[in-house]
Parts: sequence; C-alpha cells; structure tokens
Amino acid sequence: MEMPSAEAQGLMEFLYACPVGLVEIDGAGTVTMMNPHAMKHLLPMAGDRDMTNLFSILEGCAPELRNLFDAHESGRGTVADGLRIMVDLGRGRGGSDPKVLSCTLVRMRPDRAIATFVDITQQVAQERRLRQAETWFASLLDGINDYAILTISADGWIEAANASFPRQTGMAVEHVVGRYLDEVLTIDAQSGELLCGDQLRLAERDGWCLTEGWQARTDGGRYWCQRLVAARVAEGDAGVSGFTVVLRDVVRQQGDSDELRRMLTRDHLTGAANRAHFYRIAEREQQRWEADGRPFSLVMIDVDHFKAVNDVHGHPVGDRLLRALTEACQATLRPGDLFARLGGEEFAVLLPNTDIGRAMLLAERLRAQVAAMRIDGQGGPLAVTASLGCADIHHGGPTIEALVAAADSALYAAKRGGRNRVSRYAALMEVGAA
Repeated sequence: MEMPSAEAQGLMEFLYACPVGLVEIDGAGTVTMMNPHAMKHLLPMAGDRDMTNLFSILEGCAPELRNLFDAHESGRGTVADGLRIMVDLGRGRGGSDPKVLSCTLVRMRPDRAIATFVDITQQVAQERRLRQAETWFASLLDGINDYAILTISADGWIEAANASFPRQTGMAVEHVVGRYLDEVLTIDAQSGELLCGDQLRLAERDGWCLTEGWQARTDGGRYWCQRLVAARVAEGDAGVSGFTVVLRDVVRQQGDSDELRRMLTRDHLTGAANRAHFYRIAEREQQRWEADGRPFSLVMIDVDHFKAVNDVHGHPVGDRLLRALTEACQATLRPGDLFARLGGEEFAVLLPNTDIGRAMLLAERLRAQVAAMRIDGQGGPLAVTASLGCADIHHGGPTIEALVAAADSALYAAKRGGRNRVSRYAALMEVGAA
C-alpha cells in the first residue's frame, strides 16, 4: 500500500484540525469528504435522513440550499454566502439562544463543491440585542413624531392613557380605558411579532420588552410604532404591580432589517414560513394553551406523487407546483393562520383558536383548492392532488413534537386511504379504541 506523501498528510491533518466545518460534495450533493467539525454540527441535524447527501441532511432546516445549488447557472462560483441556518431550537427554552450556523457553498466545478459551516449563535444574539438598543436610542435623537403612554394593570387592563395616545391612534382615551391591551394595539402575529400578552410576560420576567411594527389608526392609516413595555415593581419588592407601555411614532428607517427578517423566517422557494419560524410560533401557541386553555390545531399537507412530477416534468415544474400550492393555500387561510413549508413537498398549517372540527372544514377547503390547480407541464396542463392530516392539541399533544407526529399519522392514513382526502387523528384513536 502506497503511503501518503508528507504534503498530503499535512493537508489531511489541517482538514481534521480546522475549527470550521468543511464538507466536499459532488454535483448531486453526495458527501465525498467531511471533517470532524462539520460532523459535530451536521450529525444531530440528520435524524433518519440520508447521511451521505448534504442536501438530505439539511432538508429539515435549510431546504432552499438544494434549490440555490440547482439554480446556479455557472459551473463555478459562490452558490450561497453566509446563509443562516437555524437549528436546535430547543435551546431557546429557558433563556438560551437557538443555535445558528452560517453556511457558505462554493462550486469549484460542475461536479464538485465545498461547503463551510460556522457556529454564529452568539454573533446573531448580539446582533439582535444591539439592533434593539440602536433602534431605541437612535429614536431619541431623530425621527420621532410623538410619544404615547399607557398605564397597564398587572393583569393586562388599560388603566390610563396620556393625551398623545389619541393623537397617534385616533382612539379616544375613554374608549380604551378598561379594555385589554391586546384589544387596542395592532399585532401582526403572522410575521412572528410577539402578541401583547407575551410582551407583558417577557417584561415581567426581564423588566422590559422592546418590539416594533405597524400600528393601525382609526382612519384606516397606519404608522411604524416602536413599543417599550416596562414592568412596574410594587413597594417592598412584592412583585410586578403593573406595566407602562411607551409607544413611539417614528420614521421607519430603510435598511436590511426587513430582508433579514424575511431570510430568517421565510422559505426561499415558496415564500411560506420556514421550518424554524413554524416551530417558534407553534411553541408560542403551546404556551398560550398551557396558560389559558386556548385551543389550536395543525394540518399537515403532502403533495401526492410529487416525485413522479419531478421525474416526468422536471424540477422547474415541481418548483412551480410548490409555489402555486403555497399561493392557493395562503389565499384560503385566515389572517392569523400560519402556512409553512417543513421540507420537500410537505407543508403545515398552524390554526390558532381552532378546534378539530373547524380544522377539518378548513383542511377540506385546502384540499379542494389544490385539486383545482393547473400547472403548465410537459405536454399541457398538469393537475395534482394532496393528502391532509389534522390533529388538535387536546388529542395530539401535549407537546408540539407529539402534535406534529399525530397530524403526520393522520396524513399517512389519508395516503393509505387513497390520497386526495383529509384524515383526522382523533378518529384514528376512536377506531383503535373500539
């Protein structure tokens, strides 16, 4: 057996000691080399997926990487530069920050590419905190049109409002006093913005909570509003006695914040919410259910015979199909519902304040919308169908993982039942118990 040269041995030692994850792949994504640092990051992400293919490993949290690679027209050059991949979201519980990897993928030639992975969790957390501080203190000096102050009780009732509040919002003070905060302020939950109740809980825990977003006026207009919720501590350190909410009407700064939020929360191909954003919002709904029993349901959607579409008509047609499905489903959903792509042809719909009966009705409308779609394929219009599985937190829970598994079981029951149908997890349990 021929011994490796000193130069080759030195290169191997460098690759294995390098503090950056390095992965070499061929034109199909098959891994030809992976150093230990990359293994440390990627092995926990793989689950039961194919460990020999990089795109398969990342399908659960970065399915857009395969699309970027396939769409790269040149045989050489950078495919993705510093793509942020959110993984290990369970770390977000208890105050720790979710793990974030930065991925750069460079194509050396059509059949060879190199990917690097760097853990940037602390950098992302610091960026978020600095961005909050910078936005807040910059607004002290420039761009502020008005201040409004609300006094909130410990249980969320509005006790008082200053004279600037009606000037900002158009709502009279006497019409908001005695109402809950979340009945008055505009919150866009679809974009991941914290609901008022969650802001109060964070302020109670940390002393303050800073958010920003569009606030509606009674005349139909809106303005960009920065909101600071600060806890008031009772005398004698007896706990939080209430909250003060400061609303700032500011000139919105143009920059990269919207694009950054879109990249971190949206699927690259379809524009649906991505997997990381879905689980973040789902965990918030679970906490709300644990606090006040508010129901919510989950619908899992899987395109029937999607592999055959790609094989017969090509991946570009498959991509158009996924985009059309996303558009059709989002047009059917309510404003507070969350439509997400979990990977491949699998989608999920999170339905707040929805029991299993209403979820089934909505799922049937989604099934009909997909069946009515027509996509331009090889040789003419292409019709497709989808199978859907429904579960609610009462029957499928109590964790998000268990709820997803329950909806998945119902989905596969729909597949086994002939596809192009909706199945309910609770019904499966009743049949099993009979």
